[in-house]
Amino acid sequence: MPETRWAATALALFLLALPLHLTGAPAWLWGPLYAAVYVTGGWEPALEGLRALREKTLDVDLLMVVAALGAASIGQPMDGALLIVIFASSGALEAIATARTADSVRGLLDLAPARATRLLAPGDATGTDGNAGAPTEEEVAAEELRPGDLILVRPGERIGADGTVVDGVGEVDQASITGEPLPVRKDPGDEVFAGTLNGSGALTVRVDRDPADSVIARIVAMVEEASRTKAPTQLFIERIEQRYSVGMVAATLLIFAVPMAFGADFSSALLRAMTFMIVASPCAVVLATMPPLLSAMANAGRHGVLIKSAVVMEQLGRVDSVALDKTGTLTEGTPRVTDVLPLPADAAHRANGDTPAGADALLALAAAAEHPSEHPIGRAITAAARERDLRPAVARDFASVPGSGVTARVTTGDAGDAGAPDHPGGRQVTVAVGSPRLLTDLSAPVTAPARRLVADLEARGRTAVVVLRDGRPAGVLGLADRLRPDAAGAVADLAALTGSRPLLITGDNPGAAGPVAAEAGIDPDRDVRAGLLPADKVTAVRELEAAGRRVLVIGDGVNDAPALAAAHTGVAMGRAGSDLAVETADAVVVRDELAAVPTAVALSRRARRLVVQNLVIAGVFIVALVTWDLVGHLPLPLAVAGHEGSTVLVALNGLRLLRESAWRNARPASAPGPGAAAPAPPAQPGEREPARRG
Repeated sequence: MPETRWAATALALFLLALPLHLTGAPAWLWGPLYAAVYVTGGWEPALEGLRALREKTLDVDLLMVVAALGAASIGQPMDGALLIVIFASSGALEAIATARTADSVRGLLDLAPARATRLLAPGDATGTDGNAGAPTEEEVAAEELRPGDLILVRPGERIGADGTVVDGVGEVDQASITGEPLPVRKDPGDEVFAGTLNGSGALTVRVDRDPADSVIARIVAMVEEASRTKAPTQLFIERIEQRYSVGMVAATLLIFAVPMAFGADFSSALLRAMTFMIVASPCAVVLATMPPLLSAMANAGRHGVLIKSAVVMEQLGRVDSVALDKTGTLTEGTPRVTDVLPLPADAAHRANGDTPAGADALLALAAAAEHPSEHPIGRAITAAARERDLRPAVARDFASVPGSGVTARVTTGDAGDAGAPDHPGGRQVTVAVGSPRLLTDLSAPVTAPARRLVADLEARGRTAVVVLRDGRPAGVLGLADRLRPDAAGAVADLAALTGSRPLLITGDNPGAAGPVAAEAGIDPDRDVRAGLLPADKVTAVRELEAAGRRVLVIGDGVNDAPALAAAHTGVAMGRAGSDLAVETADAVVVRDELAAVPTAVALSRRARRLVVQNLVIAGVFIVALVTWDLVGHLPLPLAVAGHEGSTVLVALNGLRLLRESAWRNARPASAPGPGAAAPAPPAQPGEREPARRG
């Protein structure tokens, strides 16, 4: 990089001039060499300083160059050249440190392969035909892949895009994304990431994301964007830096003028003033904040936690209260259908010629309406229909209703089910699938049987999903979810870090939320707020903040986005989270690991501690050197070494958080290591979130 080359040139010229100067060689030999040191090492900071001066700001770079020129003007060219060399070397080290922070994350892009093998439909003219009727292959640039494409990943190849395995079984090394040290078995239906390495078995992968939106690309984009932001501490330092610099220049002029007024020697007065300018410059203070924060962000990014800005990295460690969503956050977010409970047709339905629906007919009806949905519960219903070999009809006029569920027009067969798509003798019915709130506006006699089924399911810890047909209850489905293996440990760690009990905020009913909370270590009687709409979650967060708490909200759904936005800090579970939640949150957990959140909080606190350490180091050096210069005689070379040494020390101290051990040491004791297996907990009650995701 240019800073390094100029610094190295200046150092080489100085090392040539120094022995000539010290051995008494003629000035015409070492003088031009010192002049070349001033030019090669000082032109860039001088130019930057002049640009800042045109914008009416005083840059420390310009002050250093002025001090060096001042030393040369009083017959001390060696001391001035030494200042230029050390200052340029310090700048080069800072540039290297900053580049290391960015390269540690940007290097992930090199993992993504440049080419991929795309599978084409049989007979496609662009393919290289193999067997008749078999998919053909073509090699394309990875950036040409689009969602929906099928790619073939052979053993030993890197996966070209984020997607889902549709055929084949293999073991994939995804340490670059998730940090897991061991390869992970991938079966059909499992998610894979661009840049990860397929170790064994050929995989057919359906591309789910545009290459520009892959996890690797998002990590790089977010860290680069975050690197352009400034934390509050940094902004505060920059605000006082200008006033401090102006005061320092004024003090320098006084230190020069006052002794001169009392008859002091010009050279000695100017030398002391230049020395003061050097040691009082706030270079180390300016560098105290950003290196630790950027290093922590880069380290977190390598471990699948994307921090969107330096502001977030700093404020994450300040949280003292946590509120968690349930489905997809505390639980795995993949509920399954456990109960299919049809209701007999009432008189109104019988008048329309409908016959009582059986379990399969009810499930097919619900699956037809839910088929366009991407909500976990909708996917669970359609998956249950597939397991029973049901063929739901195509839904028309699909609509998602926040706080209720989905509605659609479905064609039923003669038997009143949705298992015969567009049956010639069928008719269109309106199907609604959603939370028990769907029963709110219906008359009590009509809803009484459905309410009894809902109460029974909720008493057993199930999530009840009501199915309405033409506005009347057709049956109730029961679903259950699993608690994440690391949920209890993460909750305990968050409680220990913040010093307060985490709060569960959920749209599910208290009967379903309580058992999940209890198993996760949350008090179901005091710390669970259930049955919340998205606006209610925001109200809960604002009540905590009104009490003086800095709230961390963790969620993954569209219905969590308002609370994520309202919180002091919002963290989205990114793998299964909705796009809105990911965009709204301040940080995103790429891998499906809740335990990464307390680790990120602890890492943020370590970064803040390093910031304080750096400010103390910088302050001690400045006070000590300034005091020495004012009450004694501080040699200029020692002043330069002390000032620039403190700057380098502060920069290197901040880079400690780039090391792998920094993340490992920040991990709370109860958190499992990457890839550590945990026993699967028993099935827990699921949740029907009030606002639909996706």
